[in-house]
Amino acid sequence: MTHHPRPFGRLLTAMVTPFTPDGSLDLEGAARLAAHLVDEQRNDALVISGTTGESPTTTDTEKEQLLRVVIDAVGDRAKVIAGVGTNNTAHTIELAHAAEKAGADGLLVVTPYYNKPPQAGVERHFREVADTAGLPIMVYDIPHRAGTAIATDTMCRIAEHERIVAVKDAKGDLIASSQVLARTDLAYYSGDDGATLPLLAIGGVGLVGTSSHFTGVLVQEMIEAFERGDNATALARHRQAMPLFTGIFRSPGTMLVKAGLNAIGLPAGPVRSPLVDAGEDELNLLRQDAAAAGIVL
Repeated sequence: MTHHPRPFGRLLTAMVTPFTPDGSLDLEGAARLAAHLVDEQRNDALVISGTTGESPTTTDTEKEQLLRVVIDAVGDRAKVIAGVGTNNTAHTIELAHAAEKAGADGLLVVTPYYNKPPQAGVERHFREVADTAGLPIMVYDIPHRAGTAIATDTMCRIAEHERIVAVKDAKGDLIASSQVLARTDLAYYSGDDGATLPLLAIGGVGLVGTSSHFTGVLVQEMIEAFERGDNATALARHRQAMPLFTGIFRSPGTMLVKAGLNAIGLPAGPVRSPLVDAGEDELNLLRQDAAAAGIVL
């Protein structure tokens, strides 16, 4: 089956989940932040309740409330993807159904983490979710966090499912990605900000980013330049954004994104335990990274 070559656009940001100072969900802030990311940072789509959105520490009810508020805020001009991946297939299916009911445009489903299923289990997990969900799925391959990589043959087999249309690729293995791209029509999005341009070179289509809370315009310019064959401009934008592409991960990305957003007066608030709020030293380093990329924080 042939899918749209770029089912979720070029640029997606895995949005942080704004909290109020007491740590509860800031739904008004979430709507404001979503609008900023779409209207000012040129995002084509947002991922809600990914790991960057602190999905491990938000409840199912909070995830649904958040999704509905973001869809209300930007659903008329951007796609909204729900992070529903857990290491429990049945729970993932429940979250997928809730997201579909709320009006999401797609699902981000991560490899089951920590329990390290064999490849047969990985394949079955994705197939079962895709069989019961009515939405297109982006598979999230991030072995350094999940503990399990999706093998090339496994990825090619699950790609046969009509609802599995894209990959968020944080494997760091361009050869494996190249092999899958040659054998399937999956749309590959980089799951690592700094690897976006190399992935485009082998057939990738975009980024699901973290630093793109701040670098969205640069990333869109980079991808657009690459697509029109202007490699010099694409490379210049890649190099310009690189300090933030990498600096945002000095600490867990959520912590630094929230520190940066708070610094410029956008909704973010604190993080939930076991994360801790970034300190002044971390924020100052982030400001230096941003300044190197021509961005003021």
